[in-house]
Amino acid sequence: MSEIELTINSVDLYELYGDKDAKLNIIRAAFPNLKVTSRGERLKIAGDKKDVQRCKGKIEMMVRSLKKHHAISTQDVQEIVGGTNPFENRISSRNLDNVIVYRRNGSPIKAKTQNQRRLVDAAETNDLVFAIGPAGTGKTYTAVAIAVRALKNRLVKKIILTRPAVEAGENLGFLPGDLKDKVDPYLRPLYDALDDMIPHEKLNQFISNRTIEVAPLAFMRGRTLDNSFIILDEAQNTTTSQLKMFLTRLGPNAKAIITGDMTQIDLPRHQRSGLAQSLDRLSEIDGIGLVRLSASDVVRHRLVKQIIDVYSKIEAEEADVRAKRKAEKEREKTKKEE
Repeated sequence: MSEIELTINSVDLYELYGDKDAKLNIIRAAFPNLKVTSRGERLKIAGDKKDVQRCKGKIEMMVRSLKKHHAISTQDVQEIVGGTNPFENRISSRNLDNVIVYRRNGSPIKAKTQNQRRLVDAAETNDLVFAIGPAGTGKTYTAVAIAVRALKNRLVKKIILTRPAVEAGENLGFLPGDLKDKVDPYLRPLYDALDDMIPHEKLNQFISNRTIEVAPLAFMRGRTLDNSFIILDEAQNTTTSQLKMFLTRLGPNAKAIITGDMTQIDLPRHQRSGLAQSLDRLSEIDGIGLVRLSASDVVRHRLVKQIIDVYSKIEAEEADVRAKRKAEKEREKTKKEE
């Protein structure tokens, strides 16, 4: 039996423990055999020595994180209990230099992770940037914020947001309404991001006078996009010819961000993603930036990060199986030739 007492006097105890001890109760639930009691600045932990030390480590991580980032959520505590550091790749929320643009309610939109910050920096120093990473890493939202900032600062005259909205054109026939009604659901994530950053009336005005344009990738063919900030979203679902078409639309005063998730390719098996090929061939060109985000950049529910890790392992295992099969076929072919 072991008992220790911690004195916590350098952080907001309400923020640390949560409303009605909600965050502290997460710790208690994780260590059911310990007795964790709080009396103001004093926190007592009693029970098995090893568990007491482990619990102490979790509490100390919570305190350090709160000191540095000035806020800690119940989800952050759950991740700490689960053995990960949710703040490992996160930027302090008090860093005002990190503000990209302000939401329509006045709250700041900031890069939340180091790689999101790299995306902002890459967009400032390159005319074309590839942002590659799994779902939930803030690729699209950060890219839209960068574009809105460029428009507000009058660095560009318009914003164009596009994505390969339809994998198989015939599927549109099953959706009700005219062409706009059919494609808008595919473009909704882009509208949602804009709606968070620009007041409704102003956004409607920008869309009506085409200062902001949200359209399927097919609508880009034959155009020259100048004095614009263009975002191509879900680029993993472009073919080589589609991506080439998009890239050759860029005018001399255009900037572009291309986002994609190479684990979510919806193209038919016989078609290679144009994004995969472009990453192999274009990333070394001066003026083209490449930022790779990972599960550590996920800013959605804590489970998303764990789900991504599991699927990454599955994909690695499947790739290993395919490689072994290919090697076996080559050995059999060699034996037959001999």
